[in-house]
Parts: sequence; structure tokens; C-alpha cells
Amino acid sequence: MDHALVKRLRQEVGDRLAQQRRLDGANGLPPMSGEDERQFARALISQVLEEFARGEITSGRRPPNAEEEEALAAGVHAALFGVGRLQPLLEDPEIENIDVNGCDRVFIGYADGREVMGEPVAETDEELVELIQILAAYSGLSSRPFDTANPQLDLRLPDGSRLSAVMDVTVRPALSIRRARLGKVFLSDLIGNGTFTPEVGRFLRAAVLARKNIMIAGATNAGKTTLLRAIANEIPQHERLITVERALELGLDAFPELHPNAVAFEQRLPNSEGQGAISMAELVRRSLRMNPSRVIVGEVLGDEIVTMLNAMTQGNDGSLSTIHANSSMEVFNRIATYAIQSEERLPVEATHMLIAGAIDFVVFIEKRNDYAVGGRLRRYVASIREVTGVDGRVLSSEVFALAPDGQAHPAAPIACAAELADHGYDPAAGAW
Repeated sequence: MDHALVKRLRQEVGDRLAQQRRLDGANGLPPMSGEDERQFARALISQVLEEFARGEITSGRRPPNAEEEEALAAGVHAALFGVGRLQPLLEDPEIENIDVNGCDRVFIGYADGREVMGEPVAETDEELVELIQILAAYSGLSSRPFDTANPQLDLRLPDGSRLSAVMDVTVRPALSIRRARLGKVFLSDLIGNGTFTPEVGRFLRAAVLARKNIMIAGATNAGKTTLLRAIANEIPQHERLITVERALELGLDAFPELHPNAVAFEQRLPNSEGQGAISMAELVRRSLRMNPSRVIVGEVLGDEIVTMLNAMTQGNDGSLSTIHANSSMEVFNRIATYAIQSEERLPVEATHMLIAGAIDFVVFIEKRNDYAVGGRLRRYVASIREVTGVDGRVLSSEVFALAPDGQAHPAAPIACAAELADHGYDPAAGAW
């Protein structure tokens, strides 16, 4: 495809679309809905392509045939509403990660563990920055700047994938996209792909129904968000969920058939004057005033941890969250590190008391290449730890531990087993 031509046609369609918006505003008409605007843009694309074909014939050149015209139309539409040359990569169900180190250094990670180098996603680094800026303007709940003054960006793409980009702190602009391959996922799906056994699935379902507070831990790209979605999809439909995230990613509100009463909060960054920022900690506090049945914090990375733990100890049972950690035991030290850096400056002893009163279970998920099956990337729950008390430090028991078969199996008695049994957990039960 002639990408320079696509860029030119996109500019023409974009100008006409903007002109129509101005006309509608001048005539007092309400703005078009997103779907209406897309339909109108399709009509404009057809119109612009027809004019282009007539111009080619007049100039004695061959106009695009039907197949080429269809490809041009798709390219212009993707440039307007999608992610340009990234669109085909995002539409490939086998692609899991996309790393771009400058416009022509593209590395693609597949679900089976393969890593290959891809085609350039822009002609120049400047065009790559422009593409990211367009995405930042139209993704998420508010426009997010990406420029010299704001060289970092995190956002959720329309398909649910997570994008992180930087500029001016690297030699060339760079971005990483982590695909949301399992948007609507259930515990049964993760049992089916070997993430955990049916018994772990029954345990997690009972823990959710018993309104236990669960922290999901793991390394980057271990599958924490996917596991959180699956656990959250066991929450009864009548409950009101509020999610708090740095950049929208969970998307629980996108499935009203599962969660009809769900509200998604997204952190807001300051504007160019440094005003208007709303932090994660503020959003967690705000969520508590919105009559939540449960508060779900997408990823704990800072001072919101104290606010979240306080919420868990004040009657908001059944909360869920994720955190970066290298083991289930390390989670407690990681939380203490965040807490001591927070505005409250909680000492370690106070943090451990707060953890013991707030968190019921830590679920640790791990990933590694399984060379026994050709190096395929495998994600699995490696440990589940129950918080049992505090005595100068957090006391816990590893109730599920990794066994030689590569799965987590019961390793110690569960202190709240009777409560879980009231919600259907039977260790001796058969298949899922």
C-alpha cells in the first residue's frame, strides 16, 4: 500500500470531517455520535476516493482497481479511527506484544513465545510521534498530552490493549503495546488453558462469593489483569462495581450482561498549566462515596495503597487489586515500601497491621517458556497465600503451592475453610 497516499487522503477526509463538525456547531446541531461520525467518514472516504480516481484518469494514469480501492479505504479509515499501520498487528489474534524502538524497529511477540521483527509502522519518527499523539487525543476518558513537556504516556486503545510510550528520554520515540487477547474471560477459560487446576478455580470462585479481599501479584506481563478479569466475572450481577485505574484497561463496564452496574475511574494527568490532576489515591477515596459493593484497583503502583487498604478494612469487603512482585511473600514488603513513600508515611509495623486487617489472600501468577512443549509461553498460578494475622510482621500460610507437575495444589489448611464451604468450596469435589 502507498502509505504516503493514505496519509494524504486521510488529511483530506479529516479536513472535511472537521468542516462538517464546525457547520453542525454553527447551526446549533448536536455533535454526531461516535458511530454516526464513523458512518459519515465512510461516506467521505468513498467520495474522496472517487475524486482521486477521476483525477488519475484525467492525468492519464491508471486509477486504483476495486481491490486497491478497498485497501486504500481501509487504510484511511484505520488512520482516522484506528492506529494506522499498527492496525493489522492489533487485528492479528496471535500477536501478544508489540515493541517499537523508533518507526522502523518493530518487534512482535506471539502467544506461542515467538519473537519476530516486523515492518515499519511509520515513515519517520516524527510521524510515529504524530500517530501516538492522535491516539492520546481520542483514547481514554480525557485527552492526554504527549510532547516534550509530557514525554510519557499510558493509555488503553479502543480494542482494550494497553499502550505505553516515551519520547525525549530515549534516543528515538518508543512504544510498547500489550494486547488484551482475552477481554471476556472466565475462570473456566483459565482452567482450560492450564493456568490453574479446577480445585484452584473452585477456591477462587468461593473466595469471591465470600467477599474475600484478594491481591493478585506477578511480574510484568504475567497475566495479572486477565486473572483479575476472570475473578471479577464471578461477582454477582446485582453488585455495583467501581474500578480505579491509571489508564483504562479492565473494561468490566464494557460487558453490561455481566456487570450492569459498573463505573470505571481513570486517573487524570495535569494540563499544560499543571492544573486539573486527579490522582489514584483521590479516585479511590471518591469511589468510596459512590455506593460501591466492591472497589477494584487495576494496579497498585504508589501512594494509593494506603487509601485502598483503609477501604478494605472499612466494610468494602470483596475488593480486588494487582501488584508487581516476584513471589507471594514479597507482596507484603512491596506494599510496605509503597506505604512508607505515601503522603501518610506509614511505618512498616503500622503497614503490616493494616495489611493483616485488609488482605485475605494473595494469588501469585507466573510466566515462563515451557521448553517441554517447544518453548511455548505458559502462565500459571504458582502460589496462593492466606493472611492469618500479624506479630511484628504479616503472618501468612501458603495454602496452594507449586507441585512437580507445574500446577498449584493444596499445601496447608485454609483458616477460613468453613466460610468458603458455605459458598460452595469443597476440596474433594470432582471436575469443574
